[in-house]
Amino acid sequence: MDINLMIEGQEGVSWDQWVALARACEEHGLTGLYRSDHYASWEGEGRGSLDAWTTLAALGAVTERIRLGTMVSPTSFRHPSILARAVVTADHVSGGRADLGIGAGWHEPEHTAFGFPFHATGERLSILEEQVEIVVRQWTEEAFDFEGEHYTLTDCRALPKPVQQPRPHLTVGGLGGPRSGRLAARWADEYNTVMGAPDELRRRWGVISEQCAALDRDPGTLSYSLMTNAILGRDRAEVDERVRTLMAWKGAGEDVDAFLGPWTEMWLVGTVEEVGERLDAFADAGIRRVYLQNLLHGDTDHVALMGQLA
Repeated sequence: MDINLMIEGQEGVSWDQWVALARACEEHGLTGLYRSDHYASWEGEGRGSLDAWTTLAALGAVTERIRLGTMVSPTSFRHPSILARAVVTADHVSGGRADLGIGAGWHEPEHTAFGFPFHATGERLSILEEQVEIVVRQWTEEAFDFEGEHYTLTDCRALPKPVQQPRPHLTVGGLGGPRSGRLAARWADEYNTVMGAPDELRRRWGVISEQCAALDRDPGTLSYSLMTNAILGRDRAEVDERVRTLMAWKGAGEDVDAFLGPWTEMWLVGTVEEVGERLDAFADAGIRRVYLQNLLHGDTDHVALMGQLA
């Protein structure tokens, strides 16, 4: 199973922290470093975000091995031509290590605050479908026309092409709905889902597999991944210490059991050995890649423990 680090970049992560986290991923054997693409924190005041794709391109210049990408970039922040070019730029800087996760967007307050349109769910999904097609075709086709409900492109010739061939890795996410499943089955390399217990993850994968079959695609060619919070330690005392650090950061009181209670089946909390056993259960549900969400941005020792799972 591929083990990746997932960082919520909108929670005040500094450039120095980004570099330290990326180098820790490289040193300790993680497959990649991925970040959210948000403009505003939802954890607390006074926290901000460096731009996602500018950060990833810069990290491509100071790393050598790890994959770098977004989980996920909302369509509302960028025109698809700008997004496609941003990924290509990061791909060239990194020597072919850029991945794109793309989604419809969900956090309405940041859209309102920064002046981005926030449409009804159906329209956001329609925009996502058009953006995915435009991005992929700019990466792979010499020239094309596109006329949709939201975008029109005429004789589009996007150069340069990505370093990666035939194109960068593309991830579409969702909760196992048929519409996101169809989109992934048609265009994506990976389907990502979040915060599910093994039985629910197995159910979601069944829906995605059906959508692949409807398009005559082998489901085995579409990677299935999970993003979830992870809190590891060498022993239970170290696990609890990290949980309390996270609780303090969130302003969540002092009762560890009450804090973890709703997330027991979904978060990965425990020693390296305990989390490894949990990952085996997720693998049995079809998961092939995990993105371990780490909100302790200054704790590179935590990243080292995650590397022991790789």
